[in-house]
Amino acid sequence: MENEAFVYESWQARVVFGPGRVDSVGDETALLGAKRIFLIADRNAPGAETARRSLGTRLVGRWDEIAQHVPVELAERAGKAVESAAADCVVCLGGGSATGLGKAVVRKRPVPLVAVPTTYAGSEMTTVYGLTDGDRKVTGRDPNVRPKVVVYDPELTTGLPLAVTGPSAFNSLAHCVAALTAPDADPVTSALALEAVRHIHAGLPLVMAHPSDVEGRGRLQFGAFLAGTALAGTGTGLNHRICHVLGGLLGLPHADTHSVVLPHVVALNATALPRETARLAEALGAPGGDPAALLWDLADRNGIATDLASLGVRPEHLPVVAGRVEPRPNPRPVTADDIERLLEHALAGRRPDTA
Repeated sequence: MENEAFVYESWQARVVFGPGRVDSVGDETALLGAKRIFLIADRNAPGAETARRSLGTRLVGRWDEIAQHVPVELAERAGKAVESAAADCVVCLGGGSATGLGKAVVRKRPVPLVAVPTTYAGSEMTTVYGLTDGDRKVTGRDPNVRPKVVVYDPELTTGLPLAVTGPSAFNSLAHCVAALTAPDADPVTSALALEAVRHIHAGLPLVMAHPSDVEGRGRLQFGAFLAGTALAGTGTGLNHRICHVLGGLLGLPHADTHSVVLPHVVALNATALPRETARLAEALGAPGGDPAALLWDLADRNGIATDLASLGVRPEHLPVVAGRVEPRPNPRPVTADDIERLLEHALAGRRPDTA
């Protein structure tokens, strides 16, 4: 055990994990005492009908309009529907966008939220919310948005397209790196983050080779849970701020931007974080290696985007993006010019090298 002083604040939530556990959504809402439940889920979301049936006659409303980055006007309309239904509980089932909408709705309405994630976003374990107004995405923290219960069912992710699976796993890896390198990181959050990296690193190649492998899907989902738990006790950093600007300004998929940007942010901060960099490399299966290059290689080997150009970013976008990213706090001082150079490397898909 490390002999260092720290403060760790636990963010408690009930977690139900295992294949087939979507069947327990009705029971979990009953334990909360909910009698009027509102379901947020895309019509085609896996498990949505199972969840609906488990809620029975207590289901008083359903919302199936989901959009990435949670536009403010969408959150307002969904919130009014929840109010009109006099719901005393909200269940959100789906990817990070469904979870984000659920959070936005309960932020202004103090009813419990139950999350059933079908990707590896990990945001279901945090107090972080995000809303997009025009071309700007704003994030914040609010304890009211953290789900009271999270139901993880790996079987719901077996049909997730590989084009979504890989970037979603990198979204979780970004949470790991953020938690590991945050100013308020502690031995508990760091241990959670590193264990999450190990599970994601092991599970991702299995799933990309065999998409219906429930064991591999379970490893990714367990890694996402650990990563989100670690992030809940710390906070996001430069990587997330860049990805939020890319998403808000250009409408890019949030997870895909992480797979491209994360290796370059790790490379940027490597010299300022030698201990964390070494521990990250070890968790990625290469003690003494370069974690920035290891992350880039992991994406490249598994057919995951490594360049911003393939996502639709053009050179003229880079100065605007860099100018909107808040450079502080960061482990090492950076300027808008530093961020623009990082984006240039990410645009071209260069393999980072911190040696």
